[in-house]
Order: sequence, then C-alpha cells, then structure tokens
Amino acid sequence: MLDTLRKYWGYDSFRPLQADVIRSVLDGHDTLALMPTGGGKSITFQVPGMMLDGLTLVITPIISLMKDQVDRLRRLGIKARSLYAGLRPHEVRNTYDHCAYGKCKFLYVAPERLMNDRFIDELRRFDISLIVVDEAHCISQWGYDFRPAYLRIAEVRRVVPDAPVIALTATATPLVVNDIIDKLEFRRGYNTFSQSFARKNLCYVVRRTSDKLSQLVHILSRVPGSAIVYARSRKRTKQISDELNRLGIPADYYHAGLILEEKEERQNRWMSGERRVIVATNAFGMGIDKPDVRLVVHVDVPDSLEEYYQEAGRAGRDGLKSWAVLLVMPTDRSRLLKHVTEAFPDRDFIRKTYERVGNFLEVAVGEGYQQTFDFNFNLFCHTFKQPVLATHNALKLLTRAGYIEFIEETDSLSRIMVTATKNELYDLHTVTPCADDVLQAILRLYTGLFADYVYINEDVIARFAGVSHEIVYQSLLEYGRMRILNYVPRKRTPFIVYTTSREEPRHVLIPRDVYEVQRERLEMRVHAMIDYCERDTCRETFMLAYFGQTDAEPCGRCDHCVDHRRRSTVSDADLAEAVLDYLKQHPGFNVGPGLGPAASVPLTHLATVLHQPIDRVAAAIALLTDEGLLSSR
Repeated sequence: MLDTLRKYWGYDSFRPLQADVIRSVLDGHDTLALMPTGGGKSITFQVPGMMLDGLTLVITPIISLMKDQVDRLRRLGIKARSLYAGLRPHEVRNTYDHCAYGKCKFLYVAPERLMNDRFIDELRRFDISLIVVDEAHCISQWGYDFRPAYLRIAEVRRVVPDAPVIALTATATPLVVNDIIDKLEFRRGYNTFSQSFARKNLCYVVRRTSDKLSQLVHILSRVPGSAIVYARSRKRTKQISDELNRLGIPADYYHAGLILEEKEERQNRWMSGERRVIVATNAFGMGIDKPDVRLVVHVDVPDSLEEYYQEAGRAGRDGLKSWAVLLVMPTDRSRLLKHVTEAFPDRDFIRKTYERVGNFLEVAVGEGYQQTFDFNFNLFCHTFKQPVLATHNALKLLTRAGYIEFIEETDSLSRIMVTATKNELYDLHTVTPCADDVLQAILRLYTGLFADYVYINEDVIARFAGVSHEIVYQSLLEYGRMRILNYVPRKRTPFIVYTTSREEPRHVLIPRDVYEVQRERLEMRVHAMIDYCERDTCRETFMLAYFGQTDAEPCGRCDHCVDHRRRSTVSDADLAEAVLDYLKQHPGFNVGPGLGPAASVPLTHLATVLHQPIDRVAAAIALLTDEGLLSSR
C-alpha cells in the first residue's frame, strides 16, 4: 500500500482512516467510508485500484470533478477515462474498447450512464475488480441530493458479482448510512469506517446582522488569510466581489455560468494568492485542494446542514485554526421556509412541463428511450413563458420520478483525435497555408493525438500559430471533412436524457415518495438549519448530533462557547466596574453621585462592546444605579 502511494502520489504516509479503508477493500469487503471534506477520499479507492489487476469503475455525479480526477490520474501516468452525456458515439465505443482490452485502469461514469442498457451489457466485457460509489448519499431518498440513477447500481453489482463496492460520502445522517448499505446490497462481512465530524481547528460562528456586506468586510478585516465567500446566486457573487475590490480587498467571483477558461483563471489566481477572496456559488469547492483557507463565510444560509458542513469544511484543511462564519438576518428564516414551497410546484405544472419538453425537443410519444438531447433551458422557459425556478424544480422532480434525467453541469472542452497516419500527414497538401500552420501547432502542442481524444484550447493554438480563433475553428472543421482528424468543438448546454419513452401527460405520475415524502424531508432539513442558526447551544455539538454523534462535549471554540466562557468568568462586580469604566470614556457622559447623564448609551450597545448578554449588563446597571453612580432610563 505504501509503495503504491509513494510511487504514484509521492506521499510517505496515509491520513487517518485511509489505510484501514484500503485494507478492507483489498480484503474484498464491501466498505462504507464517511470522511469529512478534505479527508482524502479519492486515495482510498485509487490506491487499491492500482493494486488490483482489473478495472475500477467509479460512479460520481459531478462531471467537473470527474474530468478533474481523470486529468490528474493521467498526469500521474495512470490510464483513466470518463463517460458522460455529450460524448460522440465513436468516443463512447473507443472507451468501451479500451476498457475491454485492459488499456484502462479507471473508468469514471456519470450515474445516468447506468440507465443505459448498452452500458450494462458492455460491463460483461470488462474485468472489473472494484466498484466505487462516490457521493454515496445520492442513493438515499433520506439524503439532501437524491439521484434516482444511483438505484441502478444494484443491477451493476449483479452483472459483476465478484467486485467489492466502496461507498464514499462526506455527509450522512444515521438514516442515510443505513439506506446506503441497504440500497447498495452490501454483503455480509461489510465494514463501515467513520471519521468524527468534529474539526478541532475549525471555529463555527453565527453572526446576526442587518447589513451582511458590512459584517463581511468587518470579518475580513479581522481574520487574515485566504477566504471563500459563498452566496446563493450568480448575480450576488459578482456584486459582492465588485464591492470588496472597491474597498481594496482583492476578490474574484465564480459560478457555473462562467466559461471553463474563466473558471480556471479565477481559481488559479485565488489558489496562488493573487486574489485573497473568491466569492462563489456552491459550484465552487469540490475537489479544490487548497489547505490554507483561513475563513469560509456564508452570506446566505444554505438549505441544509449537510451542505453547510461540506462547504464550511473547506476551511483549515492544513489543521491550523480557521473560521466558518454564517451571516444571518431576520428574513432568512422566511426565505428558507419559502424555498420548501418553491421546490415543489403543483403536479399539473410538472406534467405540463414534461409535455412541453417533449414538444420542444420534438420527441414523439413512445419515442426517445435512452436518447440524449441538448436542452437550452433558458430558451425553453422563454418559449413557453414558464417561470425559471418552478421549471427547474419541475425537471428535478421528473428526474426523481424516473421519467427523464436533467443534467445541468456540461461545460466540455474541445477535443480532437488524429485519424490519419503519420505518413498521410507528411504527404498532406492543405487547403491554405494558415490551415497548415494550425495543424503544425497542434502536433507540437499536444501528444497522444493518434491514440485517443485529447482536450485542446483553440485560443492557445491560435496564439502559437499566429492566426485568429476563427481560422483555427474553420481549419479544424476542414480537416474533419477531409477525414484527417475528428474534431468535437466545445459545447456548453444542459442535457435531457429520456430514461423511459415519452409518455402522454395523463400517464405521468409523481409518486408520493417523490413528492410528499421528499417535501417532508426537505422541511426537516430546513428546520434543522434554522435551529442551528437560532438555538443557544454549542454549534459543533448541535451539528455532530445531527450526524449521529450525540456524546460530544461543547467545543469551546464556537461563538456560543466563547460567549458562555466570557459570561462565566466575569463576576457581577467586575462587570459593573467595566460598565462604569466604559461610560467614563464616553464623550459627554457624567458619572458620579447626584449627577444626571449629559448623554445616553443604549443598553444593546453596551452589551455588544462588553461581549455580555443584555440581562447581565442590565443587572450591572441596576447595581450602579442603586449606588447612585448612574441614572438609567
């Protein structure tokens, strides 16, 4: 195990729990590992994947993370491939052949691939030694991100019965853990491993404020170092980033709507420290390995503790003291409760949306089974004058009900594979000198073009060849027509996959399990999030209890524990003296027997500056008033 770790990853030791999980997998046991964000989950299946003889099948719902892991493995000299919606048929066939002939060690697939009967048949050709289920909470209807396609994993197990399963997740309640074990049909003798959800270096803080931006700026001025600020909308990320830059705090914004190059450029600036703050939606963070994040601030309250824990956990991965701050205002409670209603539009609207999707894509009733279609979501809403949020949630409910798979995250790079031989290229007479410059640039910039598809960047090629982006694009199209190479231009659009043939609207049923039961579970998660914000208790012990760790002691680091310590260590007499000392320094305030105040100080202000509860400050003022040192009103 250590030899493999050193050879490919260059580490001399495992992180806590990693070796135990790997040993369980190598011994052939079904294994569930609950490891917090930053705990090194990928190593627990990549190391045994390299040690076992056959192919490791990795099922993961996050396409960007899938591509990132495949690229990292390839840079390490490990043969890895991925399958997701949007690939050309010949690309899929090429991947199947590489897996069947032992030319691939890791195959990453999106969950909707499991709905494809052809894929299930192809698995019989592969020598699969390990099945990996990443983000395993997605298989549970008790979880916060249920994905119906995950339920097909049990069928995969029956096709390759000898391969053990390793299921990985960072966030799972006891109900979700039991559901994962049940739905994945874990065999007798399975093992579960769980790291504590406690983060000894992370301080959880809830700040109540009526001006979140001012509070954010105040926090950034008090806590040095790299920071992530999470917001709920793309527009809001830009607004906050612009304001921080105006105030002299270097910041960038990040969301799923940016093109891939913009995402990479902004992420790299933040990773290198050129930008101190990145303001992002929850599209940012998965797979980001930056250990020295000192601060994560949520300016908007997430919908669940699972989401909050995962995002807050991106702070302090290096083990040094860090802060996770949640900014709360009175309207947040009503917004969260409203979200429950918005997430479940009425059934007639859902059926109407299903019908209109079929019309929009020109799929006839009884057709479409297992077909993938580009889906311009914004154009769809505009064409049928449908509200964006309700339509988005209707598509998610239709996905849960098993009628379609709505896939949003599909930012794919351009890619090419040279199909001509090297001799044919040598004898090639191109149409224009510019096209020849483009081809020469490609051959110099990229390797492996004759064996497989390689991701390319047209702008990089254009700069190298000294031509425009348009000339590169037209040249590649021309080479495609000449059958010199296969060119797949970049595409940024959602997809709809029909997991059943198109039905008539009256036959579209949204089961109680998908609608009423899921609504009740969302309400439970939302109320738990509200309780976290409002309850007067240790933040960490509240969160740990939610995840099933009910025996934890107060952390001593969160805002509640710090305030409690201040209350208990300051005596009434000392507090009264502190009040008096503060007032003596207050401009225009006279203190002494028989003297009335020339100025007044609000009680709430005193409580804030002295870091004490209002009731204790009021008692101190009463004591000073009785002694004739103050008059209160």
